[in-house]
Amino acid sequence: MADAGLQLVYLKVEKNVEVHRKQVQIMQVAQVYCSDRTLQQACKKMVFFRIPPEKDEEEGRYVFSVLKIVKKIEQSFSGVQVICLGETDFIVDYRPPKRPKRCWERMKVVFVAGVAFVGGAFAIMTFNNDGDVLKVFGRMYELIMGRPSDGRTLLELGYAIGVPVGITVFFNHFSGKHFTQDPTPIEVEMRLYEEDVDTTLIQNANRLGREAE
Repeated sequence: MADAGLQLVYLKVEKNVEVHRKQVQIMQVAQVYCSDRTLQQACKKMVFFRIPPEKDEEEGRYVFSVLKIVKKIEQSFSGVQVICLGETDFIVDYRPPKRPKRCWERMKVVFVAGVAFVGGAFAIMTFNNDGDVLKVFGRMYELIMGRPSDGRTLLELGYAIGVPVGITVFFNHFSGKHFTQDPTPIEVEMRLYEEDVDTTLIQNANRLGREAE
């Protein structure tokens, strides 16, 4: 419970924030609210960490406890009480500003797309061979039509069309457009992966005592 006469400052800290400046301000890692707008702006612009000079050209991840921000604010302003509503530990992912290499980025996109296409095609062909899909289609056609299949029937055509259409609908993404507002399965898996990585980094830093000062 807040003491009477104290000015309350509310913080909502994000778990992982990417920054590009050497001086990290509180507003880059947290949402700040205070009924005193002047105090709120002062807290937002306060620098709580500076990238070490020897590492300002290197990418790096720094783990912090929210207590570092709390101490910084309460030591800088008298009669202030900080209330944290977000994460208790968080990561600052420092990426020094670099000039984008568009040619290299396009080459990586083409490479990844090629690997995904070849890998997907190989997986589908392997599944077809394991399940002997052509034989199943041929048997179904013979049972229904009463004559052997030549391998070029509506079953094969429907399957050839249905596979890419089904994949497109399942992944809910085509040419930058979403069919629904739900995240795609890849987006869900990526968020889960990022969450696991952040949690592991924070736990390792806490156990090894490597939180940034």
